[in-house]
Amino acid sequence: MKKLILSFLLIPAFASAQKKISDKKSLNGIASFYANRFNGLKTATGEIFRQTNLTAASNNFKINTWVKVTNLFNNKSVIVRINDRMHERMAKMGRVVDLTGAAAKLLGVGNDGLLKVKVESLSPNFMLTAIVL
Repeated sequence: MKKLILSFLLIPAFASAQKKISDKKSLNGIASFYANRFNGLKTATGEIFRQTNLTAASNNFKINTWVKVTNLFNNKSVIVRINDRMHERMAKMGRVVDLTGAAAKLLGVGNDGLLKVKVESLSPNFMLTAIVL
């Protein structure tokens, strides 16, 4: 069995060459997760949606933003990349992020499929690296 090890690096910004982007954005709300019927469909980025990926849909963060999602009940967190948009009715119901099944499972989603979460955008210089052993 292969193990996946994730390491996180913050790469220093070269301020003179880059415009300052705020990385302080965070919000609390309800997270849900995608229904299985979306598996195999295209996301807003053109990628194929997979329940096994660590990605999410949100209307509150730019596409390709890395965010940390924390379950406010058990303090478990997961880092996902925003690669899709939610339907506007989801936002009207208080949803701030729609997670893949894999991400929701790591957060300890309950039987109702909803979580109270805090979502924090990570620095634009954040880089995720994965090493397969």
